[in-house]
Amino acid sequence: MPTSQTLTLLALRASLGLLMVVWGADKLANPAHGLRVAERFYFGLFGTAALMPVLGILQIALGVAVIAGLGRRLAYPALLAVTGLTLVGVWRSVLDPWGWVLEGTNALFFPSLIVFAGALVVQAFREADVLALDARLTRGSGARKAVAPRAA
Repeated sequence: MPTSQTLTLLALRASLGLLMVVWGADKLANPAHGLRVAERFYFGLFGTAALMPVLGILQIALGVAVIAGLGRRLAYPALLAVTGLTLVGVWRSVLDPWGWVLEGTNALFFPSLIVFAGALVVQAFREADVLALDARLTRGSGARKAVAPRAA
């Protein structure tokens, strides 16, 4: 029976993964936007038109893996890297969301801090997320081994 903790981890995992899917889909549907974001926030890093579809597909794949809870040992650190880079890219808006001191800030980017914190939570509580697909597969294979018939 799912507990409030497992359901909360599922909701957090699903929402973070969906964010990756949306960001990836944006790179596929509107590569020019991805290029503007790369130029504005990431010093043009990965800012080539040919790379946008590749990054979009990788980000969608990461999002699907996070939503499903599959390959969490790799997917969660990748999620932390993506959300961490985003946080670094918009640091001015996190420190000064209203632009009182720093120019070019936007309060709409402040939640990047919260998104990164959510990624930290799913990583920190990875073992408690028993509804993740890889946790269920591992538990299922362990159960089959435990009930295997003994040789007579």
